[in-house]
Amino acid sequence: MKLACRCGQVEGRIDPRRAHARASCYCRDCRAFARWLGGAGLLDAAGGSDILAMAPDGLQITRGSEKMACMSLGPRGLLRWYASCCRTPLGNVPRDPKVYYLGVPVAAIVEPADAIEAAFGPAGRVAVNTGSATAAVASSRLARLAGTLRIVAGLLAARLRGRRNTLLFDADGLPLREPLVLGRTQRDALSLDP
Repeated sequence: MKLACRCGQVEGRIDPRRAHARASCYCRDCRAFARWLGGAGLLDAAGGSDILAMAPDGLQITRGSEKMACMSLGPRGLLRWYASCCRTPLGNVPRDPKVYYLGVPVAAIVEPADAIEAAFGPAGRVAVNTGSATAAVASSRLARLAGTLRIVAGLLAARLRGRRNTLLFDADGLPLREPLVLGRTQRDALSLDP
């Protein structure tokens, strides 16, 4: 499946076999990141971000890696990658490269909606952090449990194999780009829900 930023300067490929689950995250940080990017259409009606939880080796950047930039909503927050050319979100990773996880915003996948659904399941079936949603969200506990178990199983298998995220980190475990870390005032302003 093809991944690309809105202006097409950053492109990549996603291997669906490396995906763990598709989830809608309703946390305030995902909303704050979407607001910081200024991108319309990044959140659903209840303020959720459609994310593909996957192993980092399932994404290959094929063009425009020099346009990839990194930010964080705080000194210990996730590293949130985006295309500097058009501010398209590209992925979220923990700060520790030993945690073998990549969250790819489905908005960056440039395939027909039915192809995305066939490969990864429907949007909203697995909903997390629903307590922070801006509207009521129907969430199946069974779907959430199954999605969580797939993600945890992938993380544990990678840890047992000694896998490290080398997609977005160098050999010393540092992010490939110096993250822009927002101050508390900036983060708080972005976190305010209307």
